Amino acid sequence: MTSTFAALRASLPQATKTIWKKTSRRLLKLRLDLTGADAEQRIQAERRLRGREQYRKLKQADAVVVSFGKSGRTWLRVMVSRLYQQLYGLPESALIGFDNFHNMQRAIPRIFFTHDNYIGDFTGHTDSKVDFYGKKVVLLVRDPRDVAVSQFFQWQHRMRPEKKALNEYPPHGAEMSVYDFVLHKGAGLPKVMDFMNLWAREMDKIREFCLVRYEDMRADPHQALSRVAQFLEIPASPEQIQEAVDYASYENMKKMESSHSFRLSGGRMVPRDRNNPDSYKVRRAKVGGYRDYFEDDQIREIDALMEGTLDPVYGYRASEPVG
Repeated sequence: MTSTFAALRASLPQATKTIWKKTSRRLLKLRLDLTGADAEQRIQAERRLRGREQYRKLKQADAVVVSFGKSGRTWLRVMVSRLYQQLYGLPESALIGFDNFHNMQRAIPRIFFTHDNYIGDFTGHTDSKVDFYGKKVVLLVRDPRDVAVSQFFQWQHRMRPEKKALNEYPPHGAEMSVYDFVLHKGAGLPKVMDFMNLWAREMDKIREFCLVRYEDMRADPHQALSRVAQFLEIPASPEQIQEAVDYASYENMKKMESSHSFRLSGGRMVPRDRNNPDSYKVRRAKVGGYRDYFEDDQIREIDALMEGTLDPVYGYRASEPVG
């Protein structure tokens, strides 16, 4: 009870920030309405506003976890949260979100989890990662073919219409196959690889950098979490790391999402439709699962596109011939 009360008390500053964020966006919309801004101007203004909000967190953060959407960030976030819950007696119903754990326990750093969508729109640094150079950065990546397929289901079942427009996804209600989506330059595999290639060019310039692959997390989650804990200077024992791995298992994550276990973490960790497994935040967690959705000739085309485009530093290749 005491830890839950502490979490609620610590969430008050975040609640104030949420109110301010919503107010800022309403004021922006009002200004755009008064000036008669067109759709493109509205999108650019919204992206700059979000970029300013995220840049402020970036500057204050002690560490940053960067990933493209659907690369396993929620899984890593739950494991890291569980380590801090064990170390400091924090409630299970809260997930680390920038400074909320820091507000409960000052020994916990401010960790900024970001998909790095908008910061460049505010700073103008769209062709480099100079905004991150002085930071401690964990870059979490996943096979971009699996990411692109997961993004299709995110777009289809979880993404709000305005978010689709803001990030150049196919419009709400559009009829599109998973194959066409994966090849879509504004949403699918090309977009994921552009993100990863830019980070590949810039990673050597980051002050402290740790590359984590989703596939390595699946193969040996204890070893992967141990690396992250050491990098983030989390003083967890091997037993605590194993407990966090067990706690964040795929089966338990699905159960917790379905039962709304993370009630202090907003509405992101809830399924849109309990009867549709593709609407869950935690969906399949399968390595190489993209192959289940395509014909052999489509797989060959997707594999060739990736191998001819993605920086080899990540180590992703076509796993085996098809056909």
